[in-house]
Amino acid sequence: MIAGENSMADRIPPGQYQTEKWPVLHAGSIPRFDPARWDFRIFGEVEAPVRLSYQEFRALPRAELTRDIHCVTAWSKLDVRFEGVPAKLVLGLAKVKPTAKFVMVHAEQGYEANLPLEYLLADDALFADRADGKDLTPEHGWPLRLVVPRLYFWKSAKWVRGIELMAKDRRGFWERNGYHNHADPWKEERYSDPWS
Repeated sequence: MIAGENSMADRIPPGQYQTEKWPVLHAGSIPRFDPARWDFRIFGEVEAPVRLSYQEFRALPRAELTRDIHCVTAWSKLDVRFEGVPAKLVLGLAKVKPTAKFVMVHAEQGYEANLPLEYLLADDALFADRADGKDLTPEHGWPLRLVVPRLYFWKSAKWVRGIELMAKDRRGFWERNGYHNHADPWKEERYSDPWS
């Protein structure tokens, strides 16, 4: 939902409560960031695999968007202003093949989040490095996190290092550990669904 588009009640999905804070939740430790060793890869079902250095990624065209975010643990934070590189622009660098229907977002420490490709092609998907006018903190994913506000926020992986384009879906970290494969907050798709 776009900030201010609907009444407050229409912006908070079922089973959620509004918070002014941005709670910190993750599995494992917070990875160390070394800009000299950091890179971002786009691979899989693409015509031209891409590897960008930190400086090259930072030089890509940027955008800003304000969206509401919703965590599976039931909190919602409204009107968060993110800044970063549009996911659609990033995908365009690699010339995605028509066979690509899904993405696996790869992050530090082996973390993965799976999504249908359509979510990364949407105008509100962003690889963010700033929120509410400040650099992301390491706890919130510095130097780069995906933001996909249409889904529960575990799909917005922290500490992102690349995206793999796939013809078939494959479950990510949380999905292999009992979370719903799709994660629509408006349908309360929180936990396991039958894999079809």
